[in-house]
Amino acid sequence: MKKLLFAAAIALMLGYGWNALKPAGSDENKIVVVEGESARWEEPEPEPESAETAMLDIGPDEAHQGDLLLVNSRHPVPKGAKLPDVVNLFERPDLMEGIGVLDNSVELPPDLLRKLAAMIDEARADGVDQFLITSGYRDEEKQAELYEKMGADYANPPGYSEHNLGLSLDVGSSLGLMKDAPEGKWLEQNAWKHGFVLRYPEDKTEITGVKHEPWHFRYVGLPHSAIMQKRGMVLEEYLDYLKEQGRIQAEVNGTAYTVSYYSVKARKPFSIPIEGSYELSGDNMGGVIVTTWGAGSPGAKEAGPS
Repeated sequence: MKKLLFAAAIALMLGYGWNALKPAGSDENKIVVVEGESARWEEPEPEPESAETAMLDIGPDEAHQGDLLLVNSRHPVPKGAKLPDVVNLFERPDLMEGIGVLDNSVELPPDLLRKLAAMIDEARADGVDQFLITSGYRDEEKQAELYEKMGADYANPPGYSEHNLGLSLDVGSSLGLMKDAPEGKWLEQNAWKHGFVLRYPEDKTEITGVKHEPWHFRYVGLPHSAIMQKRGMVLEEYLDYLKEQGRIQAEVNGTAYTVSYYSVKARKPFSIPIEGSYELSGDNMGGVIVTTWGAGSPGAKEAGPS
């Protein structure tokens, strides 16, 4: 995460239509999405640097890093992607208290493990507490072994699995199949609040190319998980949506975000508001998603539940 200090850019609010979601029974979990006119960031000339904005130079390497990288049968893990540092879940009993692990081979990046633990703590408070972590990060060697053992119907070839990114994990339940277990139902409804999404829903097989996997969750981060949940999108759809819109705004739990698409082919500086924070993620398709939030973000007004 990178941070800059700046003043607000209110002009971004002009010309947008409003759309809101208020999840049933949850006053504190609110999502507002604001769509802009369809635009591609390589088309407009960058605005000159001012007291309200700063110019961000986005290099081609940014397209191969981040939480929104698309990995599927058509888009392998990019060669320039930085592989995560991981820990064995058995080595972090402080985070795994009350959480089952299939065996001593499961590994996750420490930051992702902390996010997972926080999510399961919330589930436990709701009386859902029989989680079993069955798989996490896999290097390409492990993926090759799994692919050879399970075949193409049940595993992706090495380099084409999200598990090779260190952003995905498989979660089971000691009570039964995830499609029926309380743990699966809770995650499907609440994982987005912690930045996770159900990666392969039952009704999206034609888009993802993967059969329904109620156990496979992918970390994309907020506000992206909230927007995907609201619009019923999988990652393929969400990235296409961002490219088509050019820029959207979202408010999640009182924090205002602006999410913008940038083509690395543009090779032009990108203007962002100065006061607040920003985060970059490539999409593995030649684009970079720029997410800004904080004091400099213009924010969105709630229009009521939809």
